[in-house]
Amino acid sequence: MEHQLFAAIYDAHAPAVYAHAVRMTADRMGAEDVVSLTFLEAWRLRDTLDGVTSHRAWLFGIATNVIRNTRRAARRHREAIGRLPPSDAVPDPADAVVSRITDAAQAAAALAVLNRLRRADREVLLLHVWSGLSHEEVARACGVPVGTVRSRLSRARARLRKLAAEYLTESAASGRAPASPIAREGNL
Repeated sequence: MEHQLFAAIYDAHAPAVYAHAVRMTADRMGAEDVVSLTFLEAWRLRDTLDGVTSHRAWLFGIATNVIRNTRRAARRHREAIGRLPPSDAVPDPADAVVSRITDAAQAAAALAVLNRLRRADREVLLLHVWSGLSHEEVARACGVPVGTVRSRLSRARARLRKLAAEYLTESAASGRAPASPIAREGNL
């Protein structure tokens, strides 16, 4: 009997509760949620129906409380989101891929033209950059002053950048990818 009474209350008052919720929220979709929550709460409070003189007023009171609670929860959520630190921009993974491709092409070009450097410049560059020796250690290994190592490194880097850029331009003009000299020699 309880189910039948509640179904009759729903059938009689659901459209009015919906209209009330639309007026209160100005949101038709949100009003549907309010109706659902109102009747869910009414079902939970069904034991108090005996003392209710107007089912419509009782349901409007529940709906009004549901709307208040929903707004309060939404406000708290907005405030909590507002307290979060701003998120950092997420880097585009495509940028990293393009950067790696560019770096690999430049490294392949540098290796391809490394033999075009003067022997002394190439030695200093390889000892410092490739082997990781300090300027002082390179100077000891080559038997030259530290100042000479620094000037050779500067000259070798500038010449290597220029030669690698020319190599990349030639490769692009010919439509071929720069080949790694290591791969050409069969060392891979």
